[in-house]
Amino acid sequence: MPEIEKEYIATGKVKYVFLDFPLPFHKQAVKAAEAAHCAGDQGKYWEMHNQLFANQKAMEPKDLTEYAKTIGLDSQKFQQCLNSGKYAEEIKKDIAEAQKAGVTGAPAFFFGYAEPDKPNTIKATKMLKGAQPYSKFKESIDSLLLQK
Repeated sequence: MPEIEKEYIATGKVKYVFLDFPLPFHKQAVKAAEAAHCAGDQGKYWEMHNQLFANQKAMEPKDLTEYAKTIGLDSQKFQQCLNSGKYAEEIKKDIAEAQKAGVTGAPAFFFGYAEPDKPNTIKATKMLKGAQPYSKFKESIDSLLLQK
């Protein structure tokens, strides 16, 4: 990811969009996804995201609260957000959208173009499934950029 960020995202060549796809066999995955969004309310989505991925076996509510403290969130605001289920519906929509697109596991990556008349709508032309080396991402991105 750091290479992709440096070569493509930071240079403005591509836009990176992240959707939630908590796997059903991870009991706490949905709540963990909510925790990331609640951290995002305080400008620390990616910091929480990174905590969660670094600690995938520890995602009980008490763990989420600890991660919030670790990354410097206002604990009370975070807990209120998490308890409210504020982002539960958004996460369900992400799951449905991913399933509709053929996603069956994580990670999954789509490459495509923004529709000219609908800049927030992406026409996916390729999907990579699973953890892949940087070379696969580079090949997919570069082939799309050449078509532009």
